[in-house]
Amino acid sequence: MTAYDRRDLGLLLLRLGTGGVLAAHGTQKLFGWFGGHGIEGTGQFMESVGYAPGKASATAAGLAETGGGTLLALGLATPAAGAAAAGAMAGAAAVHTPNGFFNQSGGYEYAATLGLTAAGLAVTGPGRISLDHVLGHAVNRGWMIPAAFAAAAAGTALVVGARAKRLRQAKEGEQDPLFDEDYME
Repeated sequence: MTAYDRRDLGLLLLRLGTGGVLAAHGTQKLFGWFGGHGIEGTGQFMESVGYAPGKASATAAGLAETGGGTLLALGLATPAAGAAAAGAMAGAAAVHTPNGFFNQSGGYEYAATLGLTAAGLAVTGPGRISLDHVLGHAVNRGWMIPAAFAAAAAGTALVVGARAKRLRQAKEGEQDPLFDEDYME
């Protein structure tokens, strides 16, 4: 079959939309584009939410989002691209989880949606309207899917785990007030 079918067009739309959004977010972190804060500002933010060192964390997140998003949009190295983007979004979701699910309350809804879509594309594949297809799927082999997810999961677990440990250690020694000040009045 030489004509593109609905699946190919649907995958193209998903890749362009998800990849474009991820790449834009990454360039905010890396270059300060689209109203972002660049490495300096993002690094300070990353440090404030427990990702240390901040600049290295901002660079890693920015590269995973920009690189993963761009590759997803192009349909190139789709397993690695989707896994990298999903890992970055898992790290973002960890920051937003205390706020609940919904984005309007600062929750992890948005990060989860981007991450799950990127992961789904990595598993499903890019479709025939992609650079992977043009290149004969040289960097989109079946074995690459579990390998990419294993590597991304291991890296994400280490980074998010280290963040959780830092946050626990920072909280040690702090004591909650014994009485609510409003109650004392």
